[in-house]
Amino acid sequence: MSGKFGEKISKKEKRKLKARREKDKSGLWFWLGMFGMVGWSVAIPTIVCLAIGIWIDSTHPGQISWTLTFLVIGVVLGSLNAWYWIKRESRHD
Repeated sequence: MSGKFGEKISKKEKRKLKARREKDKSGLWFWLGMFGMVGWSVAIPTIVCLAIGIWIDSTHPGQISWTLTFLVIGVVLGSLNAWYWIKRESRHD
């Protein structure tokens, strides 16, 4: 009888520890932090590339809109950066 009781306690403890670990990854603050990290991962490269495009357009005007070109490049780089961070976080489960 004590063997079954010990097994029950062990199973409950394992479930409790697993719930605590998963709680850290499923809480509101975790997801808000993840949303912020992904947002900044896209925003920073986009703003930097946009500034470069504006600078090129103002110093070397031409037929090509470097602002638009670098805006697209910044969004693509930011999206790749965000994808990298999401993949990295999902591997830590």
